[in-house]
Amino acid sequence: MQTFTVHQGLVAPMDRENVDTDAIIPKQFLKSIKKTGFGPNLFDEWRYLDKGEPGQDPATRRPNPDFVLNLPRYQGASILLARKNFGCGSSREHAPWALDQYGFRTILAPSFADIFFNNSFKNGLLPIVLPEAAIAHLFDECLAFPGYQLTVDLERQVVVRPQGEEIPFEVQAFRRYCLMNGLDDIGLTLKHADKIRSFEAARLASKPWLAHTMTESNP
Repeated sequence: MQTFTVHQGLVAPMDRENVDTDAIIPKQFLKSIKKTGFGPNLFDEWRYLDKGEPGQDPATRRPNPDFVLNLPRYQGASILLARKNFGCGSSREHAPWALDQYGFRTILAPSFADIFFNNSFKNGLLPIVLPEAAIAHLFDECLAFPGYQLTVDLERQVVVRPQGEEIPFEVQAFRRYCLMNGLDDIGLTLKHADKIRSFEAARLASKPWLAHTMTESNP
């Protein structure tokens, strides 16, 4: 998982409340057994005028010229500004995958749906909760100034506006540690690889018949 310490990036405003996970990555794209390739279909039903199906070449699609992420001024955005209850709906982990694979590193919103919020941290995407008034002010600035950028400093837990004003936010200490060190659940487990190997060796030494059983069950 990619580490997150300090990120500066272009901001794109998603000015809709209650954006659900089916809007983030529609259900037909969940057929894939891979964990990659979802970025081109992020917000697919809003982003394109034709219906998308897995495996389609995005170059053959008809983009919606009015959708925010298709506007030239927001190309290359890596910070998403959103309204309340972002990520509601089903629990699909594909939603943070699609956002991350599109290029977003962090999302700022007044509130998030719980499951999406938890899934984001586990997949290297930083969801930041800010007061609704602060979010509204950032929306105003983003819309008023083309090329609007923010800096997100996870180590100091502040969002830095272009003029230098800092907006504090809070991230639970364990989640902050994992993001700053690029550790997902597997990475956390592998930090204890030596202990796991020692345990398995001791277990087989005391119960050698387990090796025979494991060999039979895994030809």
